Amino acid sequence: MLIDTHAHLDMESFAGDLPEVLDRAREAGLAHIVSVSIDLASLSRNLEIVAANPGFITTTAGVHPHDAGNVTAADWEHLERLAAGEPVVAIGETGLDYYRDRSPRHLQDELFRRHIALALALGKPLIVHSREAFADTLNILVAEGAGRVGGVFHCFSGTPEQARAVLDFGFQISFAGPLTYPKSQLPDVARAVPIERVVVETDAPYLAPQAHRGRRNEPAFVAQTAAALAAIKQLSPNDVQRITTRNACALFSLPCPAAAAEIAYPIRTSLYLNVTNRCTNRCTFCTRESSPLVKGHDLSLEREPTANELLTAAGDIAGYDEVVFCGFGEPLLRWEVVREVARGLKNRGARVRINTNGQARLFTDRDILPEMAGIVDALSVSLNAPDASRYAKICRPDAGEAAYAAVKEFIRDARRYVPSVTATVVALPGLDVEACRRIAEQELGASFRVRRYNEVG
Repeated sequence: MLIDTHAHLDMESFAGDLPEVLDRAREAGLAHIVSVSIDLASLSRNLEIVAANPGFITTTAGVHPHDAGNVTAADWEHLERLAAGEPVVAIGETGLDYYRDRSPRHLQDELFRRHIALALALGKPLIVHSREAFADTLNILVAEGAGRVGGVFHCFSGTPEQARAVLDFGFQISFAGPLTYPKSQLPDVARAVPIERVVVETDAPYLAPQAHRGRRNEPAFVAQTAAALAAIKQLSPNDVQRITTRNACALFSLPCPAAAAEIAYPIRTSLYLNVTNRCTNRCTFCTRESSPLVKGHDLSLEREPTANELLTAAGDIAGYDEVVFCGFGEPLLRWEVVREVARGLKNRGARVRINTNGQARLFTDRDILPEMAGIVDALSVSLNAPDASRYAKICRPDAGEAAYAAVKEFIRDARRYVPSVTATVVALPGLDVEACRRIAEQELGASFRVRRYNEVG
């Protein structure tokens, strides 16, 4: 299921076969299309399209910066009235275009600010067009307080540094067909931004993906941009579809399929088991308290699942490379349940991994490592710091600074019972990752892996 967050279905190139275009979009798995307006006539036509396709299409209200010099007072007053309606889910596209400069820049600036004021008045997000005008675009958004409603930089074409500035301001990034172009620099941007802040679009009829380049673009082709994003982010196409759809639903207040709390959830080629939401750490980088979502999965638990429920939820594990005990808490707090499920999974031929904070000896009444022999194939243990003081500040463990020594001891001793032991760190700004690597590899004899900051799962 995908959402094309930016198409122009009102344009003349779709006039002859729009019903067929929409049928192909549905066949490609699209759940929704946002048909973006570029002037008052465009909005009027889009409202007709929305009325003929309720639930499948919504629209926006805005005037493209190319036409900033053509907006009359009556036009703007009419647009403001229509913008308040329910089918209009955002304001835009609006912004600045210094590449073509079809309108004087001072008029583009003025109209952009009027769009922001309208978005703030209606509480609707902004769809921002910015071409060779990034600094001015962001400065205006900041000056006018647009962060209060949020929005998206559509068809993003900037640098990784500019993308980070957009994210820091609270806006999302949208990728279109150029992500698939062989000489595009956008894959570097996609690698640098968390997918939880990304949506996908076509900008149809423009900018068809590489396989259709030179032809009219259409919403069905957004699946190819999503597939390219999946390859870049080393995720499955289903992961990208699930995540970007939830992002779009949140951005535009669209109805999104209700997600029941999940106790077994796939990411890439692994199946994860959500054992508990409890943890003995309160890590500064953990998103558990701000959102229950990980890669589009809702991991909030009303109650902790039983061993039988976990085994039933795991189902047929033949298609997965591994089954991972993880979730949104510390799985070893429920070691007895984990042990029972791990045995059942091994009987099904699974490779079993546990993600843990390594503090099990502090909250269990025995050394559980020997009990892992033969049923746990891999441990990923969060080291996260080069010393006890830094660990206490980053991970905020219940046990205080004493936790760090326990984590190191757990990693060192685990190698006697578990074939693969990896110490991990989240690459927080200012963290001495190489010092952590030396501790993991030279002092503890474990493998080492760096996890990306601000990207969960």
